Amino acid sequence: MKQGLQNKKVQYLLITLGIIVLTIASNLYLQWSQNGYEIDLVWKFAFSWHTEKFFLGCFILLVFLLFLCCLAGSIMTGSLMYAVTIVVLGFADYQKLFYRAEPVYPDDLKMITELGLMREMIGDVPFFLILIITVVAIAFFCWGIYKSLFLPKKVQMIRVTGLILTVGLLSYISNFNSPNNLFRKEFDKTASWIPYSQQMNYYNNGFIGGFLYNLKVDPMAKPKNYSKEKIAEITKKYIVKSQGNQTVTSEKPNIIFIMSESFSNPQNLNGVKADKNPLANYYDVADKTYSGKMLSQNYGGGTANIEFEALTSFSMELFNPQMTTPYTMLVPKMKEIPSIVSLLKEQDYQATAIHPYNTSMYKRKDVYNKLGFDRFIDETTIKYTSRTEYNPYISDKSAYQEVLDRLENESNPQFVHLVTMQTHMPYSGKYVNLDYSSTSKGNKASIDNFMQDVFYSSKALKEFTEVLKKVNRRTLVVFWGDHLPGIYSDEIKKDNEEVSMHETEFLIFDNQGKLEGQNKHDNITSPFYFAPTLFKKSGLQTTGFYQLLSELSTQVPAFEKGFYYKDNQWSKDLKLNKKQEELYEEYRMIQYDIVAGEKYSLKTNFFKE
Repeated sequence: MKQGLQNKKVQYLLITLGIIVLTIASNLYLQWSQNGYEIDLVWKFAFSWHTEKFFLGCFILLVFLLFLCCLAGSIMTGSLMYAVTIVVLGFADYQKLFYRAEPVYPDDLKMITELGLMREMIGDVPFFLILIITVVAIAFFCWGIYKSLFLPKKVQMIRVTGLILTVGLLSYISNFNSPNNLFRKEFDKTASWIPYSQQMNYYNNGFIGGFLYNLKVDPMAKPKNYSKEKIAEITKKYIVKSQGNQTVTSEKPNIIFIMSESFSNPQNLNGVKADKNPLANYYDVADKTYSGKMLSQNYGGGTANIEFEALTSFSMELFNPQMTTPYTMLVPKMKEIPSIVSLLKEQDYQATAIHPYNTSMYKRKDVYNKLGFDRFIDETTIKYTSRTEYNPYISDKSAYQEVLDRLENESNPQFVHLVTMQTHMPYSGKYVNLDYSSTSKGNKASIDNFMQDVFYSSKALKEFTEVLKKVNRRTLVVFWGDHLPGIYSDEIKKDNEEVSMHETEFLIFDNQGKLEGQNKHDNITSPFYFAPTLFKKSGLQTTGFYQLLSELSTQVPAFEKGFYYKDNQWSKDLKLNKKQEELYEEYRMIQYDIVAGEKYSLKTNFFKE
């Protein structure tokens, strides 16, 4: 009997050691993935530079592991599910860092059902390998849960107690950003949070620290002087200013927003040269109208955030850094959010969103409904579905034809918001022959393929604007690229200022030619300025909100976290004079009022006139 007790003690000891080793190894693996598979960096992070944070992360992983073991009723089954989860998470983090230069956020886990997109991003072989392993692990885990129902009563009591404790702990950990959270306080003792760069934030504080930092949080910090009276003062001030503009026209032109996937000029970057310009057709249009460079929040991704800024005229820079994706984290929870859609709907416009892809990406179906679009045309409902050669995405030419149908078939003025897909990654295997050849520092094949992509996109845009000239109703177009493609080598990135990796092309086109002669090549803007700039340049009646933004744009023409353009130069920090600060703070006050405050401004006509 003593021998049996001794064997059980040894068994329990081995299980305990195994669990500890597994949690430490898994945290090392996550950090290894975060650091680009550099073993030396991982070792120094864990046992030299940031030991306290590393073992805090290990404890949190231990809680998660024990939760899975209790849920499955088996240490072996729970550990297997845990291992698969960590391996997939680490791989996803490495891939996202490689393509988009940003880590995996908690909110990214909502994208787990986007199997088609994941397959495109990582390739067929890794995708199907991960899918098979995950399906097998889940099946085994579910079988384990079923078997656990027949465990002895004593074991069940231990299991349920463990489950209650771990669920409670995980729930508490999920409130990491609450002021009095003990785990946050422990991290704060040694953490060096870097809000403006989540990549560095994860690097300095560990994958677990960075991941927890990006859990749920209030959208914005409350401005110091926020009150009903202050909002009333701001709204009245700018409503009066907007109504004082006597030069506006009462016409209702068609308005078209086109966000072109990854549209940008590779030759804007040092280290990239081509035998000819793939954007020649684009510049044929841009050089005759108001155009320039747009500051994108992200490199290699972040499409939904740029779209959010363009439609709402609210800035990502003003949000808390953990508010990484408003489309999934904020908008669906709001009862009402003012935007160019809601403004034009007040003026009897028909509003159509077109995205020739699936409806679940970034919860677009819910978001577009919340914004007030009358209809959403996706890849299953679009009439024109032609693709170019072997490109898996519906072509820009087809998407533009869908837009033209909206203009022809409706008697009301139209607002059409198009998000294209033709130039989306991957950038290989789409075309039999490439008409462009680059001289570049690394990744030449992807760059050459991308240039072929943007050539077709440029050509389609030029043809589209030529057809628009025949449309009777005045038609205004705002066209922009959402971000650069994540294809440029480290050598190219080193040869360029960081802001150069965030600059895309934009233009505003008028089919009646009323914007001709406004083509200053040095225009620099942010997407949240598009709507107020369009209204001002086109002579349309602005709102109080757009009046505020127009005045701010003359002082601070472009800004995102870490990139501020004012006084004709870029800076990493926001340093404002008195006038600039007053405008910036008024804008921040209004945005807070809508996304996190009492929405006092919605009870006025600030967003309507």
